[in-house]
Amino acid sequence: MSNLYDEDVIAWAEQQSRLLRSRQWSQLDIDNIAEEIEDVGKSEKRELQSRMCVLMAHLLKWAYQPGRRGHSWDSTIREQRAAISRDIAKHPSHTALLSDAEWLATAFFRARMITFTETGHPALPDQLPWTLAQLLSPDFWPDAP
Repeated sequence: MSNLYDEDVIAWAEQQSRLLRSRQWSQLDIDNIAEEIEDVGKSEKRELQSRMCVLMAHLLKWAYQPGRRGHSWDSTIREQRAAISRDIAKHPSHTALLSDAEWLATAFFRARMITFTETGHPALPDQLPWTLAQLLSPDFWPDAP
């Protein structure tokens, strides 16, 4: 079973699914099943952080480049907020991530790097200038400090 896992993870997953449904417990590849289940959680967390980075980057551009605001930035900000809200509803445990100051700081650092690379703006803040409530509020649209 391990060879199939290494050679073709999709075929392996289908095989493991059939074994589970037929209750053939002794034939299951338990270690790799456990690893795949853990990876699902990690993937969901990476997606949430990616969405937060995109949201923060667009809010930074919104605040620090008011002359360049447009429908695209507005749409991206709204979509990321909606997707994050859907994610939290689907995975309530992600609320803990959003409350983790270090996790948010990491997301903001990445967002700041993205924004600087795209804009070259020299006055971007070093630390997240908004609260979580502001980030996720559909009514919050930041102005430059």
